[in-house]
Amino acid sequence: MATKSKGKIGVIIEEHFDETEYRRFNEFFPEHGYEVEYISNLWNQESLTFKGNDHNEEVTVTLDFKDIAPADYRGIILIGGYAMDRLRYQVAPQPGQPNQSPAVEFLRQAVELMDDSDLKIGTICHSMWLFCADPELIKGRKFTCAHNIICDAENAGGTVIYEGDSTPATYVDGNLISGQHPGVIEEFMQLFLAAIDQKQTVKV
Repeated sequence: MATKSKGKIGVIIEEHFDETEYRRFNEFFPEHGYEVEYISNLWNQESLTFKGNDHNEEVTVTLDFKDIAPADYRGIILIGGYAMDRLRYQVAPQPGQPNQSPAVEFLRQAVELMDDSDLKIGTICHSMWLFCADPELIKGRKFTCAHNIICDAENAGGTVIYEGDSTPATYVDGNLISGQHPGVIEEFMQLFLAAIDQKQTVKV
C-alpha cells in the first residue's frame, strides 16, 4: 500500500546546478515521505532541461515560478552550484529598481512567508547568491555558505557565521537552514527534514 505523501519540497534550479545535491535530494526526501518538485524560470516554454555542473546529470523542469506559490510547499531549497547566479538575471534592469527576475520575485514571496509563518527555506554552498540579489532579502539573516561567496553575502548585508578559521558546516537561523557546501549535504538534509517534520507535527 502506497504511503501518503507528507507534502512537497520545492527545489529552485537552473543550469550548472550541483549534482551531488540533486542526486541526494531525489533519494533522501522521497525516502522520508516528501515529494520533490523542481522549479525554474521557463521563459514561456512548457519545459526546459538543465545540465549539472559536472555534465553528468540533467533535469527537465515543467514548473514555472508564475504557476506556483511558496505556500504550496512544506519547504523550499535553493540548490547549489552556479544555478542561483543565473536565476538573478533580469531582462531590463532599471536604476534604483530592485531585482525583478522571476526567481527573486518568487524568493521575496517565500521569505515573507518564512518570516510570517513557518515555511522553511534551505540554502547550500553558492545558493545564497539569490538572496544577495536584493539587500532587503538578506539583511539581518545569519547563515553559513561557501567561502568564495562570503564577500558577496557580507557586502549585500548578510551576517556570515564563523567558527575559527572557517564557516560552520550548517547553521539554523529561525526558518532559514543553511549549509556550507555539498560535502555536508547529509547534515544539511537531516536538519531540513527535522525542521519540516516539526512543521507537519504542529499543523496536525
